[in-house]
Parts: sequence; structure tokens; C-alpha cells
Amino acid sequence: MEITFLLIVEIIGTLAFAISGIRLAALKKFDWFGAFIVGLVTAIGGGTIRDLFLSTTPFWMLSYWYLIVTAMALGLVILFKRYLVRLDHTFFIFDTIGLALFVVIGMQKSLDFGFPMWVAIIMGTITGAFGGVLRDILINEEPLIFRKEVYATACLAGGLSYWLISHLGGSIVVQQISCAAIIIIVRVLSVIYNWSLPTLGNDNKDYTNQ
Repeated sequence: MEITFLLIVEIIGTLAFAISGIRLAALKKFDWFGAFIVGLVTAIGGGTIRDLFLSTTPFWMLSYWYLIVTAMALGLVILFKRYLVRLDHTFFIFDTIGLALFVVIGMQKSLDFGFPMWVAIIMGTITGAFGGVLRDILINEEPLIFRKEVYATACLAGGLSYWLISHLGGSIVVQQISCAAIIIIVRVLSVIYNWSLPTLGNDNKDYTNQ
């Protein structure tokens, strides 16, 4: 297997997302097998949906190392449970890293398949966000992407950064790094300053009889 920059990004992203999923499974008191499945689905879910849209074989069916990386993530959570499970900020850290790196992977693969940039941005967002959607469904939580917290918006911001750097003639590596960096920055700032999108919440009006 040829070691490339994008492959390194994918390994790190897989590990980060798997840890984020396993950590939440541990909080729900899943057993080791259940936690492994949640971690694996978190790591491969978004990419699987992306590949189905791209009409190609899901990436994890072409290499077993995604299973190995997820097993490593499970081992890390077991060994360092005190730090990875009990501290709330660890989920945010690993989830944000995984999100940023998987958006980069999804966009690059879509562009490699010849799709335009706007499609790549959508596919990148799906790759980054929908593994977390499946994770939250498995652990019976409201998906993070549908809450007030800035999540998919950060993916879109990263995708637009990718497009802008590409338009300005920057190298592929610069495009990828800028995309990931913008996603991480937006996610961090959204937490620090409590940014959120408006919600369609109940305003105490009854529209049923109108």
C-alpha cells in the first residue's frame, strides 16, 4: 500500500472518528464488541454513503486496515478510559479532527472522480458529518448535525476554503490543509463564542387551527 499524504490523513481521521464513537459507546456502557461497531460505523459511515452516491465500491471493502485502526482506537479507549471517556472535551477534540480530515478526503475523492467543486463540497460534508449521524442513531441520541451547534456549516466553510485556494492556484496540499484548518477553527470558535444557527423552535403559537 503506497503511503501518500491523503492516506495519512485518512488513517488519522479514521482513528479520531473511531475514538469519538467508542467514547460515546463507553458512556452508554456498551460492551467491547458494541463499542467497536459504533466506532467502525462512525469512521466508515459517511464515506460509505459518499461512495454509494459516486457509484463506486465502498472504500472499506477494498482494505482491511480500517478494521485494524478501529481496533486500535478501541484499545486506546480501554487503556486510557479515565482520560478519553470521562473528560467531555476529548469527544469534541477527536470528533472535530475526524470531521475536518474526512471532509478533505470526501472532497478530494469526488474531484478525482471528475465531479465539479459544488458536488465535491456536498460529498465532503456527507463524508465528514454522516458517520456521526449514524453513530448518534446507534447510541440513541439526537444527531449532532441537527442540533444548534455549528457542525455541517463548518464543513461547508471548509469546502468553500478548498474551492477558494484552488481558484487562486494553490497546490492540492495547501487546499487540503486550509480546508481542514477552517473547519477546526470554525468548530472551536463556535464553542467558545456559542455560535449557532437559528432554530425552528416552538414559539408558543398554535398553528394547527389557522
